[in-house]
Order: sequence, then structure tokens, then C-alpha cells
Amino acid sequence: MVVPPEWWAEEEDDSILVGDLDDVGCIEISTLHKESGDFSAEELLAIAESELSQKVQWKSLTRGDFEGWTASFSEEGAAIREWYLAAGAMLLFVTYSCDLDNRGMDDAAVDEILDTLLLLSSD
Repeated sequence: MVVPPEWWAEEEDDSILVGDLDDVGCIEISTLHKESGDFSAEELLAIAESELSQKVQWKSLTRGDFEGWTASFSEEGAAIREWYLAAGAMLLFVTYSCDLDNRGMDDAAVDEILDTLLLLSSD
């Protein structure tokens, strides 16, 4: 993943945080590796739907080397975008959140960042 100069990134516990220097919003990325087999689109959608308590409309998409599902919603004064993205046995759970007042401000930049996601082989 390529992080633009106007954004920062750091690893924290089991996740990666990426934020813009203006403190508008923050991306959080967590990973899950399946022990056997690959994630299917149906399996990803089932995981995504089971994680949210509210009903949202999931849309399929591709970001970099990963394919999956995304949805946008608001919760407790925050605008939230979520992605469940997989490449083979690797699942990325990605969340971007910001204040409702800033909804949409970083959408294009966040999409550009996620479009640079690459799956590196362990060879």
C-alpha cells in the first residue's frame, strides 16, 4: 500500500492505522489469514453482514489485488466506510471513519490509497 506524503501510517497491536495530516479521518486495517482454502465472495459477504448490527447495502468492488465488499453508514456521530477485501487466503478488514461533518471529504484519497493494496508472496 502506498501512503501519500500528506498522510501518516503506523502499526499498532494487530492493525495498521493510516490518517491524513489534517486529522479529518483515519483508516484502520486488520488482517485475517485463512488456514486452508481461499475466501469466496459469498463467504466475505456473510462475514461482513454478520459484523454489523444495522442493515446496510453492500457493494462488490476491487481494490488493488483484493476483491470484496464495501458499505457506508453513520454511527454515533461518525461517518464510516467499511471494506471486507480478500486475495486468496488473506482477508483485510478496513474501516475509515471521520466526523459526520467531514463525510466524503477524504473519499477519493482513501480510494486511491486502497487501490494500491498489493498481496506480496512469501517466496
